[in-house]
Amino acid sequence: MINAILALLTLQLTGEILVRAFGWPLPGPVVGMLLLFVALKLYGRVPSSLQRVADGLLANLALLFVPAGVGVMLHFELIAASWWQLLLTLVVSTVVTLLATATVMQGLLKLRLRRAKV
Repeated sequence: MINAILALLTLQLTGEILVRAFGWPLPGPVVGMLLLFVALKLYGRVPSSLQRVADGLLANLALLFVPAGVGVMLHFELIAASWWQLLLTLVVSTVVTLLATATVMQGLLKLRLRRAKV
């Protein structure tokens, strides 16, 4: 179990190092997650120790949102002063995400249909 946690933290650190070294406009943990994805695809399956660690993290996911909630409460005046900009940003980003997801899904379905006909 410790090895799985160490692997996750190492991949996150590697992502941070790559982002800083190459100046990529991505968060380090996102690059680390992509590295984890590639590693799992190459390995072919999720190791049982990593599965147990992931299950434990997901079971306690609500606790990971506590710092974000405290940050919101700490900066409540700032949020209250610019609530409409935040609301507009949330609405626009949600619509853009839905449109992007729908477009990708349509493309994947067309690709699947083409492959099925061949």
